Amino acid sequence: MAKRLQEHLNSQYIELAQKLRPKNAVRKIVAYVESYDDVFFWRSVLQDFETEHIKFEVMLPSRFTLSKGKKAALMNRLGPRLGDYMIACVDADYDYLVQGSTEISRTLLSSPFILHTYAYAIENYQCYAPALHTACVMSTLNDRDIISLEAFMEQYSLIIWPLFVWSIWAHKYGHANTYSITAFAQTVTFHDINPYSPEKALEHLRTRVNKQIAWLQRKYPKAKESYPKLRQSMQEDLGIRPSETYLYIQGHALMDGVVLPLLQPICNILRREREKEISQLALHGQQKQNELSGYRHSQSPIDLMLRKSVDFKQSAPYQLLIADIEKLIARVSKHALA
Repeated sequence: MAKRLQEHLNSQYIELAQKLRPKNAVRKIVAYVESYDDVFFWRSVLQDFETEHIKFEVMLPSRFTLSKGKKAALMNRLGPRLGDYMIACVDADYDYLVQGSTEISRTLLSSPFILHTYAYAIENYQCYAPALHTACVMSTLNDRDIISLEAFMEQYSLIIWPLFVWSIWAHKYGHANTYSITAFAQTVTFHDINPYSPEKALEHLRTRVNKQIAWLQRKYPKAKESYPKLRQSMQEDLGIRPSETYLYIQGHALMDGVVLPLLQPICNILRREREKEISQLALHGQQKQNELSGYRHSQSPIDLMLRKSVDFKQSAPYQLLIADIEKLIARVSKHALA
């Protein structure tokens, strides 16, 4: 019986149940997310819009299978039940950028009850360039700049931008099987980056990107007309900045293949510097051991610090997400007063 009731739980049911309560009572909006990692992210986002009378509850649709097709499962199975009081919060992936070229993209763009990240995924927000130095400080308790992380990410983005447009082109025009997201990610990621000479990594990247672009131009000569139009539309209509391309590539590839290979060696250098400083300033062996022990216990893994960051709220795609949430809040507030 309980299972059958759950299957018929929808936004309208929640809305009607809440209408039985006093008008000044709290209205709850249930927000379904894709995975455990998404719970904290969407909580940190939605809590900024809670009021005395409107609250969110972020949860997983646990009776469904959340695997590779997780977003499709959320949309297809939850879709008929969604409404102002039951929403889905998902990663945009490429579905925002291909602008309705696939069924999932059309659903994502047309439903007012689905909030999406605009950036590819939550990992892209966690890797927001202006927040990277702060994450290193939180991880190592050392505030020294080794390289300009913002400048690196800007140069990285500008280098991969033309190839990124090709990746979107392939998905928009039905060639994703030939040029997949994985193939693109393999070209634009690193095994390691030397913090003392990051320009070498960028030069190698530029060579790989140019080689891949040349191959795509030979393989798809008919793209000579559609590619420039797509590139222009992405910038002018969608507001994509080439200097922030990293926000729209595959999130796991960005985190594991770009940002962590960049930040981990930097954090190692910063920790060694701090430990050397402690060793030099210690008056005796016992003090040295105590200070080193205290410092090591105060450190945190850099990947954990990235996942806790909320500085992405200043980013351009996040402003679009804010606008969507504000529309939702306005509708619910109107219902509450009706």
